[in-house]
Amino acid sequence: MTKKIKLSELGSLIGGDIEALEGVRIEGDVEIDLGQMGMNPQMAYALGHETAQMALHLMNISRILGYPIDQVLGGQQVAAPKKLSKLTESKFSVGTIEEWKTPIQEVVLGATSSDGGSRKSTITLGGEKALPYYFDSPMPHRNHITMDVFDMPINMAKAVKSNYEDVINSPAEWAKKVVRDFGADMVTIHLISTDPNIKDTSPAQAAKTVEEVLQAVDVPIVIGGSGNPEKDPAVLEKAAEVAEGERCLLASASLNLDYARIAEAAKKYNHVVLSWTQLEINAQKELNRKLMKQCGVARENILMDPTTAALGYGLDYAYTNMERIRLAGLSGDTELNFPMSSGTTNAWGAREAWMTASPLKEDSDWGPREYRGPIWEIITGLTLSLAGNDLFMMMHPTAVQVLKEITQTLYGLKETEQLNIDNWITAVV
Repeated sequence: MTKKIKLSELGSLIGGDIEALEGVRIEGDVEIDLGQMGMNPQMAYALGHETAQMALHLMNISRILGYPIDQVLGGQQVAAPKKLSKLTESKFSVGTIEEWKTPIQEVVLGATSSDGGSRKSTITLGGEKALPYYFDSPMPHRNHITMDVFDMPINMAKAVKSNYEDVINSPAEWAKKVVRDFGADMVTIHLISTDPNIKDTSPAQAAKTVEEVLQAVDVPIVIGGSGNPEKDPAVLEKAAEVAEGERCLLASASLNLDYARIAEAAKKYNHVVLSWTQLEINAQKELNRKLMKQCGVARENILMDPTTAALGYGLDYAYTNMERIRLAGLSGDTELNFPMSSGTTNAWGAREAWMTASPLKEDSDWGPREYRGPIWEIITGLTLSLAGNDLFMMMHPTAVQVLKEITQTLYGLKETEQLNIDNWITAVV
């Protein structure tokens, strides 16, 4: 009786434990079912595939039977692949974004004697027509760094405090040091002692500190309150009065305090308002709109602080928020096309920046915090610079130095040494 089997079943019929057969003869007919003639390309391809499978099965059977099929196949000459003689020519270019039609508002901080102030020079932020460092749309003004000074000693990371121990009791000397020794473009005086829960320093006493700082340095300054929403409006009003005409940045107006008082002080004494919201783009639009339309603050007197979440504590969200704000501004949203400021100092709020080691036993070595902390601040600032941030509030001198070096190199102010990268694979660094 004739039994039909498939070629693929022949190997299993013989058995998998047999390495070779001798004296065995297999007889039979190979039947190919072509079905209907007049094959279309798909059927021809399928038939070719099945034929190849049959050939493989037959070769397997030959191998099982001890026939040297591999030697037969190995004897065939295989043509060597052709080598590429040259790469396809291609030209790299950066296209312009047609939707970016609205430049970022230019804002000047500081005023010289010719403008009614006493600063040696001014700083201009904004003016961008694209995201930062696009070489087809250069930034008209580089970003700048303002360094923090406090009106009383505060708790801070050891790596930071060690730089200021000699001036920590004198805000004026502290301000001098960050400008003279650390190259600060601006100084931020934080009137932290005015908080009723700390020293409850009066607005008049705080204003004297602002005067001392203005006399100590000739760079533009930022005036910050304590963060107390009930006290800050009165403190910033008085500080704005004694700094009249200096175009200081009043930090800050927010939706959870009487922002109208701060806006009025800025208008009356010729200052700039820092519009501060907490990682919420719609709140940023709302506050900017209220400052302009409800309080009458001119566009050239508004800066934004959308809040900085440091590395490891939401930096990705802070970056996304800033980038969305900048793209919306460039695309024509006139409630968002203002320069941005970052509280980069927030990086020191992350425990990874200042703790000696991880609290988890199974964690890896974090390395020396003397290096880790500044790196934490640098990465936070550098990341947000790529989102378009214009002003960085910072603390550690090394972090300031490195961030300035990188951003000014990207901006084109500094020439970098040309490196030979021909041996980039084998080079030892």
